[in-house]
Amino acid sequence: MVSAEKPLKIALLSYRGKPHCGGQGVYVHHLSRALTELGHHVEVLSGQPYPVLDDRVPLHQLPSLDIFNDAHPGRMPGFWEIKSWADAAEVGSFMTGAFSEPLAFSIRAWQMLRSRMGDFDLVHDNQSLGYGLLAIEREGLPVLGTIHHPITVDRQLELEHARTLVERLGKRRWYSFTRMQARVARRLHRIITVSESSRDDIARDQKVPRRLMHVVPVGVDPKLFRPLANAVRRPEQIITTASADVPMKGLRYLLEAMAKLRTERDVRLVVIGQPREGGATSEAIASLGLSQVVEFISGVPDERIVELYATSSAAVVPSLYEGFSLPAIEAMCTGTPLVATTGGALPEVAGPDGQTCISVPPGDSEALAAAVGRVLDDPAMAARIGAAGRERVISRWSWRHTAEQTAEHYRALLGEWRPNR
Repeated sequence: MVSAEKPLKIALLSYRGKPHCGGQGVYVHHLSRALTELGHHVEVLSGQPYPVLDDRVPLHQLPSLDIFNDAHPGRMPGFWEIKSWADAAEVGSFMTGAFSEPLAFSIRAWQMLRSRMGDFDLVHDNQSLGYGLLAIEREGLPVLGTIHHPITVDRQLELEHARTLVERLGKRRWYSFTRMQARVARRLHRIITVSESSRDDIARDQKVPRRLMHVVPVGVDPKLFRPLANAVRRPEQIITTASADVPMKGLRYLLEAMAKLRTERDVRLVVIGQPREGGATSEAIASLGLSQVVEFISGVPDERIVELYATSSAAVVPSLYEGFSLPAIEAMCTGTPLVATTGGALPEVAGPDGQTCISVPPGDSEALAAAVGRVLDDPAMAARIGAAGRERVISRWSWRHTAEQTAEHYRALLGEWRPNR
C-alpha cells in the first residue's frame, strides 16, 4: 500500500486532447501540471490530437489511425496501415458506423502499460472508458475514471436534431460505443465526475452506482484568466466557445439570437472553436445572413482567449446541456458578464440569476437575445455581474484544488484496491 505521504506515480490516459478548446485537452494539461506541482509523477498517454503539456510531464503518443481528423473526417484507412490488434479493432468498429477511437485507444494503452506495470501506482482514465481498461486492471493496476458527463446525453440530443431517417440511423450506430462506456464504468472501482448534476445523470443514464462516483469540480487559473486593466470592452462584441460543432452546444440558438439582435443594433460574435465544413452551423450562418459578423478563432493560446474575453461585452454559454462548463468559469474569471442557459450543471456552476450571471432556458433564442440585450444596455449591471462572477470562481475553483481532491481519491482507490475483484 502507498503511504499517505509518498508521492504517487500516475499514468493519465486521454484518447484525444485538443490543446486549446474542448474539455479533454484542457483537463489533461492543467490537471497533470497541478499534480506535478504537488510532487506527484504524471505521465500522459494520448492519441491525436495530442495535448500540450507542461515540460515536466512526459507525453507518450499512442497514435490512432486518425480516421476522424479535421482535414478528412471519416476517411477509410488503407489495409497497409493496419499493423496491430488495436488498428484492426479501430477499423472494424468504424466499418460498422461506430466511433472507434475510445475502444482502440484503451487497447493501445493496455498494450503499452503491460510492460511498465511496476512504474505506476495507478491509471487515471479521462473518459475513454474502453474495454482495455478492464485488461489493465486484470494486469494488476487499479484504474480510476473521470466522466465529465454521460455521452448518452449527446446521443439523445443528436437523435432529436437529426434531419432525416438516414441521419438518425447513422447517429445510432455512431453512438453505439456508449454501451461499452457504461459497462466499463460500472466495473471500475472509483469514478470522478465534475458536478452533482453529472453524477445524477450518469447514475440515471449509465446505471453507474452512486457509491462509486465522487464529485471533483474542474478548475481555472485565476492568474491567467483575469481582467486586463488596459483592455476596453467593445460594446458590439459577444463571445462564446463551441468546442464541438454539435447540437448540445446550442450554437444554433445563439446564432438565431444574433440575427434578432442585428435588427436593432450592430453586434458581432466571436466563436472560440471551428465549424464543420458544410455542417449545420455553417448552414445556419448562411441562412441567417450572419457571414460577415461571425468570426471563428481556433488554435490560439490561452493568453489570446483572455484578450478576447477582456474586449467583449458579454460571454454566452448557449448549451442545451453541460456537465460542468469550463468556458463559463473562464469567462466569469475574466470579469466578463455571463449569459448562460440552465442546461445540465450550468446553474450549479454559474450561480444565481441576476447575481453572477443572467440565466435563460436552454433552446430559447428569444430569451438569449433578450438577455444579451440587457447586458449591452446596462453597463453598470454588467460590471456588477462580471465582478461577482469572478469572486464566485476564485472562491470555489482552482486547478490546485482539483489536483488535491483528485489525489485524495487516488489514495482512497489504492486503499480499497483488491486485484481481480
